[in-house]
Amino acid sequence: MTDSPPAPTVGFVSLGCPKAGSDAELILTRLRAEGYEISPSYDDADLVIVNTCGFIDAAVEESLDAIGEALAENGKVIVTGCLGAKGDIVQTTHPAVLAVTGPHALEEVMGQVHRHLPKPHDPWADLVPAQGIRLTPAHFAYLKISEGCNHDCTFCIIPSLRGPLVSRPVGDVLAEAENLARAGVREILVISQDTSAYGVDVKYRTQFWGGRPVKTRLKELCEALASFGIWVRLHYVYPYPSVDDVIPLMAEGKILPYLDVPFQHASPKILKAMRRPASSENTLERIRQWRDICPEIVIRSTFITGFPGETEADFDQLIQFLEDARLDRVGAFAYSPVEGARANELPGLPPEEVREDRRRWLMQVQEDISAEKLAAKIDSVIDVLVDEVDEEGVIARSQADAPEIDGLVYLDGFFAAAPGDFLQVRVTDADHHDLYAEPLGRN
Repeated sequence: MTDSPPAPTVGFVSLGCPKAGSDAELILTRLRAEGYEISPSYDDADLVIVNTCGFIDAAVEESLDAIGEALAENGKVIVTGCLGAKGDIVQTTHPAVLAVTGPHALEEVMGQVHRHLPKPHDPWADLVPAQGIRLTPAHFAYLKISEGCNHDCTFCIIPSLRGPLVSRPVGDVLAEAENLARAGVREILVISQDTSAYGVDVKYRTQFWGGRPVKTRLKELCEALASFGIWVRLHYVYPYPSVDDVIPLMAEGKILPYLDVPFQHASPKILKAMRRPASSENTLERIRQWRDICPEIVIRSTFITGFPGETEADFDQLIQFLEDARLDRVGAFAYSPVEGARANELPGLPPEEVREDRRRWLMQVQEDISAEKLAAKIDSVIDVLVDEVDEEGVIARSQADAPEIDGLVYLDGFFAAAPGDFLQVRVTDADHHDLYAEPLGRN
């Protein structure tokens, strides 16, 4: 028996949001399924794929720098992702790249890989685990349920980059989730550009999974995901009335009592200028109703300060909303013009220093709210999922904390756990962002 030739090796650089990361996982899975090796360095790679972000100027610069570095270190580079959909900026800046595609372009990327790095078939090497190749740790995973977006927010160019809403077949989504759960994933984070719109484009079509009918709709999807017995967390949920249907599932413990809702602002005038969906909703009343149904619900959101036309009165209204809503987790961005966004044409853009000052003030207000809410958890008993064990002890997350963006729970001096373990702990202290706890047992 002769030895098989060494498999071609692909280096991979992935930038951007979890949705881009999900695209990267699909490409990596396909590469491994076809027998390509994945290299952790430029030197060992026969070519490099750079998965880019192109949403804001800083992301564009980071992506262009990453492409330049890959070209300098390796020389053979295929570019994919959102930056590839922004005209010819990649080709103009780096004309030496082999090919450029836009986002969610699996077949186009693989076509270019086959063109520039053909691989002979090897039945002994062309294997891949059922859960695919993932960029996240083994105990949590992102589950993308749709592509694109039907909204036309004036500050956003995502629809022009990723196209209109296209919901994945619910059977495919659930099959992927089932494979993840069987592989030991303990938490699934449901993502898309507009999670609450899942199924709108296919009129909530009924499909089959495991021999039973399931509608292509968020509520039914969540009910099915709950059957795997792992944490299910919802991200990027617009505050439509339809979201009310999933809150009882949280109250029943079927999915995590956590919603990531990008409110972006509170001034009706600014929301209208942003062309935000659900801008006319009484958001405070909706939050009150959610908390009536599920008192333990955790709400995370993001806001933009200094949007064109934002006055001091508009900003004061946003601050008042924060104080009234008492959200659990908040991120804020000073408005930054994005090439191709219609908001660039709006009058009244505050000076850059004003935009940044307002962002800092908003985060200071939220820090005080966060500190009060976390302090109220002292002496309570909560469940946590272990992320890491270092030289100081266990680092975990509660149900209120999404990975990489929210807080952590520290169990200093405790080492008898591993990533992916569920623990029951008693909270002993808190600061503005994180909790400190002692272990009580395993779940």
